[in-house]
Amino acid sequence: MKPVCIQINWQRQLGGGEIYTRFFSQALQLLGWEVCLVVDRKADFWGRLGLEGVRYFPIAHGDEIPHLLKSMASAVVVTHTTLSFGVAQAVAAWHRLGGIVHMPLADRDTLGLSCYHRIFAVSNYVRETIVACGHANVHAEPLLGVADLKPRQSSAGPVIRRSEYDYDRRKFRDLLLSWCAPLVGMRARQEFARRPGLTLGIVSRLTPIKQFPQLFAQLAPVLAAYDKLNLEIFGSGGYASVRDLRSALVPLGERVRFWGQQPDPAAIYPLLDYVLSGLPEREALGLNLIEAQASGTPVLAVAAPPFTETVADGASGFLYRDPRQDNGAAFGALLRELAAGRPRPDPRQASIHLERFSLAAFEARVARAMAALAG
Repeated sequence: MKPVCIQINWQRQLGGGEIYTRFFSQALQLLGWEVCLVVDRKADFWGRLGLEGVRYFPIAHGDEIPHLLKSMASAVVVTHTTLSFGVAQAVAAWHRLGGIVHMPLADRDTLGLSCYHRIFAVSNYVRETIVACGHANVHAEPLLGVADLKPRQSSAGPVIRRSEYDYDRRKFRDLLLSWCAPLVGMRARQEFARRPGLTLGIVSRLTPIKQFPQLFAQLAPVLAAYDKLNLEIFGSGGYASVRDLRSALVPLGERVRFWGQQPDPAAIYPLLDYVLSGLPEREALGLNLIEAQASGTPVLAVAAPPFTETVADGASGFLYRDPRQDNGAAFGALLRELAAGRPRPDPRQASIHLERFSLAAFEARVARAMAALAG
């Protein structure tokens, strides 16, 4: 009989943590596990992610977890959202409890993690923040991630403009915007086409942890100095996140275009010369950067963890000094070199670097992690 792993992820919006859950589930299945997934019943995207053979248990609230798991036979439980102390304590009494930490733990409530039998970090950077919080039950090896380039939906068409907003229908403003969205969608269909010059891109949800407005407060004046440079943004975010990013990008005028969240990231990366990261300290790994490199598109990222773990400087992209430290001077120097014709690296040539992010390498790390948790 197969061992059973019950995962918990009750996020309502599709993001990096949910894509991580997808390829973690696939690795478990390849290793011979039966996989169950506790999800939020209002999250409507799980059925489109191609997770064949996974059993779903929809819940309305996290408080339902103890009752649900108490009724299930002893298993290994892996969370993608840290449980509260009381819930974690109850679950750990019935099952082997492990958790994947997807975010640095600064300023976060970590008490629930003290009940876990094993904690797994997605990067060394995240692992250091867990240890700094005083937790000793931390797996020594970071799990890292996979360049998962499968479509986010079952059918992916051409790259066309979509809404750049995520609508939280609990907020009246977002509710009004969602009502207006179909009217906006009636405008002429806009399909992506490259414009002349150097094309930089963002392929990411426009969430506060990325800190794009703060990044471009420093970089937009530098970018604006180059006429033959365009910025293409593929992703969506809340009203305030999009508003603040638009404000920071005013110096670039019409050379910035918003395309909204796209169902097929594999179709986007080859359209860009370089993919830009956000600021580093609230990031955990940077799956979008890993995906870009696997697609052959180099990246530009701040020279700080976690990006120093996921980018091979000079081989799969370029790292530059945090622009908050030098007002964008290092980025400006790099941009001058790129505009003058500095050779564009092909990340696929950095085979040893990219191998760390293959499904086979990830499967091996997951096997070691699950053996440590189950034991």
